Amino acid sequence: MTQTRGRGFWAETRVMELLHCRGWSLIERNWRCRWGEIDLLMHKNGQLLVVEVKGRRSMAWGLCSVDSAKRRRLGKAIGCWRSLHPERADCQLQVAVALVPLPPARGAVRWYCLERLC
Repeated sequence: MTQTRGRGFWAETRVMELLHCRGWSLIERNWRCRWGEIDLLMHKNGQLLVVEVKGRRSMAWGLCSVDSAKRRRLGKAIGCWRSLHPERADCQLQVAVALVPLPPARGAVRWYCLERLC
């Protein structure tokens, strides 16, 4: 595993564990289709949560990496996943970005809601 993928895996695991402690269950991790990848797809009480995880040493640039092109690809990937899982059609969907400080940086995960994605 490359160092970059290792840091990404670490950041995703941290977010997944935080959400698990809040009652969310993992449905998919690193789900891929032709449009892109869904880092984490979680479920809780009839809700779906898609999380784009960004591990960064400098938190200032993390949200900038989720530009309009990335949002479009993520929206298409979510649509693709939902088309393959019609049993989840009634679930409310939330999309968020989790910015995770990578070592040696410290601090809490920062959450941002992406309301206009789907």
